[in-house]
Amino acid sequence: MAGNSFGQLFRITTAGESHGPGNVVIIDGVPPGIPLTEADFELDLSRRRPGQSRIVTQRKESDTPEILSGVFEGRTTGTSLAILIRNQDHRSRDYGEIAEKYRPGHADFGFDAKYGLRDYRGGGRSSARETSVRVAAGVVAKKIIADAFGGQVLSYVVQVGSIKADIADPAAVTLDQIEKLPNGEPNIVRCPDFAAAAKMVDLIEEVRKAGDSIGGAAEIVATGIPAGLGEPVFDKIKADLGKALFTLPAVLGVEYGIGFGCTTMRGSEHNDIFVPAGESSSDAGDRKTVESKRPGISTESNRHGGILGGITTGQPIVLRAAVKPTSSLPIEQRTVNSAAEPTTIQTKGRHDPCLLPRFIPMAEAMVAIVLADHWLRWKAQCR
Repeated sequence: MAGNSFGQLFRITTAGESHGPGNVVIIDGVPPGIPLTEADFELDLSRRRPGQSRIVTQRKESDTPEILSGVFEGRTTGTSLAILIRNQDHRSRDYGEIAEKYRPGHADFGFDAKYGLRDYRGGGRSSARETSVRVAAGVVAKKIIADAFGGQVLSYVVQVGSIKADIADPAAVTLDQIEKLPNGEPNIVRCPDFAAAAKMVDLIEEVRKAGDSIGGAAEIVATGIPAGLGEPVFDKIKADLGKALFTLPAVLGVEYGIGFGCTTMRGSEHNDIFVPAGESSSDAGDRKTVESKRPGISTESNRHGGILGGITTGQPIVLRAAVKPTSSLPIEQRTVNSAAEPTTIQTKGRHDPCLLPRFIPMAEAMVAIVLADHWLRWKAQCR
């Protein structure tokens, strides 16, 4: 199967299935000397891990990473870094009766059309279980960009169903706001608008009890990013970021900056005016910015989402991803089997009623991987 690798100089290759022994990632291009132990992966893997709250799948996985190579005495060696995460709580018996049935919204039919056979246990290679090792790779990428230029990537839920969060300044949102409520309890839906978060949790509970699921959107913000990353034609950083997010399961749309809001604007409204650093728009409708890494230059607003001409401007990179409702449902749905005979299906197993809470660390990981890759490419070309 082709297409298991992503990136150029910072390059990840993954292998594994939902109900196999485990998933593994091999990361090439990791600079030597970066402090790294299994403990560094704990935070982000716990944010992705199943069974973490009542509004996610109750599959129980420890998601404990095992570093197989590329680290010696607590530091990266510069050689290939391999990380394994074993599967521990897969129940393949839940999928036996759907071996010949096509689940609506899933890749079952496409796999049979392409390969003539498929691993039907939990989705096999197309399962979100594979993203565990991508999150692990994202931890390494985050370390690279933090050390190189103070870069940070955070993501949070901005919409579940019709409930939308009000985030005045994406670049000001903190990890603590994403992960905790004001009273110190876990923010299980990972929305920093706490009033909206409570409504989101209620809606997810409602659809879960009905045997259904709900979609939504996540916002991903990268701050501290220097101007000059990305290429002007095929390897535009917006193109690589879009591809990175689209490789994640269930993503149906990606936008950055003002996104589809540009369709009703005139050029004079849309353009972000360049100004000396330190000057910014007081218009609450504009996305606020931080000072550009290019000395003395900033923009009044950030409708361009930190990217112009496929190259970063030094402003925060702001993206949004639309995530579909979970396709696996316990309620009966019409479908056909591999012989094209009409039948019905009820998906057993344990599934998220809303994918957004666990999607957040996955989105952060893929954005960080792109930024680390383009940083290493820039260093190789423009040092």
